[in-house]
Amino acid sequence: MALAANDLRDKSPDQLREQLVDLKKEAFNLRFQQATGQLENTARMRIVRRDVARVKTILSQKAAEAATGSDASTEA
Repeated sequence: MALAANDLRDKSPDQLREQLVDLKKEAFNLRFQQATGQLENTARMRIVRRDVARVKTILSQKAAEAATGSDASTEA
C-alpha cells in the first residue's frame, strides 16, 4: 500500500526520517530477494521506490518552509 502525501505532511521531520530509513531497508530487502529469485511481488519495488521519493520530497518541502519562515521573521 502506497503512502498518502497528506498523511506524510502531518508527520514531524524526525518521523519522516525514520519512515525513510524503514523504506530504504525494505527496498534493500526487496532488491536482495529479487537477486536471489525469491521476490514474488515485483510491483512492491516500484511502490517502495515511489514512497521513498515522496518522503524525500516532503522532507525537502518542510526544510524549505522552515528556511523561508526563519528568514522572514528575521527581516521584519
